[in-house]
Amino acid sequence: MKFKDHFSGHAVDYAKFRPHYPDELFEYLTSISPRHELAWDCATGNGQAAVGLARHFGSVIATDASAQQIESAEPDDRISYRVALAEASGIDSASVDLILVAQALHWFDLDAFFTEAKRVLKEDGVLAITSYKVLEIAPEIDAIIWKFYRETTGPFWPPERELVETDYKDIQFPFPELSPVPFEMREQWNLDQLAGYLRTWSATQKFIAARGFDPVDSLMEELGAVWNNPEQVREIKWPLHLRVGVRQR
Repeated sequence: MKFKDHFSGHAVDYAKFRPHYPDELFEYLTSISPRHELAWDCATGNGQAAVGLARHFGSVIATDASAQQIESAEPDDRISYRVALAEASGIDSASVDLILVAQALHWFDLDAFFTEAKRVLKEDGVLAITSYKVLEIAPEIDAIIWKFYRETTGPFWPPERELVETDYKDIQFPFPELSPVPFEMREQWNLDQLAGYLRTWSATQKFIAARGFDPVDSLMEELGAVWNNPEQVREIKWPLHLRVGVRQR
């Protein structure tokens, strides 16, 4: 089975510039998991969510279909990093207490992945799916970034992105769900750090490949007029959406 690889070519930048998940998210997931022996961070990317899970679970298996992403992941003795598809993890059946898929479900073969989740989860095990959309800073900055998202890079987003736009609400979940709990990711970045993040977008990379130049360069000129001092650090926010289900007998 092949996978849709949008990030291997810039795995190092992905590890450097992607936002971090809040501790409150992992505390919540721990509170709703009946056991804390083993968690699976599926499509771990550079391992940011895996490190958060490792603070609360005895051990974590973190898989990604991209070998380059795994090579860029943050080392941790509690985490076993593996190159594996979401739909064919190689994890033992009925061995996992919690599965987390952070901003990646839209890339999967959903039926195959949900079958795999049912196989590896213990009874009463938890499946948690997170997603986030466009960042928020300030109205005058947000308007410029939104135009970049919709118009400049818009034609280069893969169709799966629509699932993120709807917070995965239209996906039929395989388990009975818990009531959603809102979270938020926050970073303190200057303008260069924001540029680094925007260059990790899959649509930005496709734009560069198709057009032969980096659209973030001109975007930074436009943002500079409202950011004022490019070294100024601003708070960046991403509302984080969560769907959680519990495996029944």
